Amino acid sequence: MMLKQTKAHDKHNADLLAILPLNAERIIEVGCSTGALAREYKKLNPKCNYIGIDIDPDYAKLAERYCDSTLAIDIERIPEDIFISLFPSDCWIFGDTLEHFHDPWSVLTRIRKMISQSGCISACIPNAQHWSVQARLNSGNFVYEEVGLLDKTHLRWFTRTTMLNLFNDCGFRVEVIIPRIFYEPGRDKVMSAVRAMAISIGSDPERAAIDAMPIQYVIRAAPI
Repeated sequence: MMLKQTKAHDKHNADLLAILPLNAERIIEVGCSTGALAREYKKLNPKCNYIGIDIDPDYAKLAERYCDSTLAIDIERIPEDIFISLFPSDCWIFGDTLEHFHDPWSVLTRIRKMISQSGCISACIPNAQHWSVQARLNSGNFVYEEVGLLDKTHLRWFTRTTMLNLFNDCGFRVEVIIPRIFYEPGRDKVMSAVRAMAISIGSDPERAAIDAMPIQYVIRAAPI
C-alpha cells in the first residue's frame, strides 16, 4: 500500500520562489501540493502557463485553484505522450520532491533529453548531512516521522555534495545553491562534535560544520 504523501499546507517556499525565472512562459511543478507556490508565482508572472503535477489526486484538485491546469499522476510513470506534451517548458520545479522518488536520476535525465538549453530545473532538497540527522545516527535514534528530514515517505537521501553530483550526472550544471538555515536551539551543542568527527577522519572540519547547518538547499540548474 502506498504511503500518503507529506501533509499538504498553504505556505509557499519563498527561497524557491526567489530563484524561479520571472519571464517563464510555461512552468511545470512536480509535487504541487495545494498550489501555494503557483499562487505566489502567478502574482509575479500572471501570463505564465503554470502546470501542477501531484501523485495525490486530492492535492492536485486543491491546486486547481491556482494552477492553469493540473495532472494527478506519478511523474516516474507518466506515459510518453503526456510527458512530451509538457514541452516546451521553461522551468521544472521539484520543491521537496526528488527525495520521494525511487529513481530521481531517471526523471531528471528524461527531462534533460527534452528541455531547451535556456530551460532550468529549480529544486528544494532536504540535507541528509544536517546536524540533527548526525546526532540521531550517533544515538541510534533514526526514527521515521510524519514530517521533516526523517519524513517516512522519503526514499532518497542527499548531501550538498551528492546533490551537485545528482544534477551533473543527469546533464545539468548547478548555477545557484542556497542553504536554508534557521534558528535551531540545539545546534551549537552538536557542532563541536561534528568538527571533531571530521578531523578524526581527515576531512575539513569547517566544511563539515558549514554543511551540517542547512536543513535544505534550494538549487537552480541549467542544461550542460
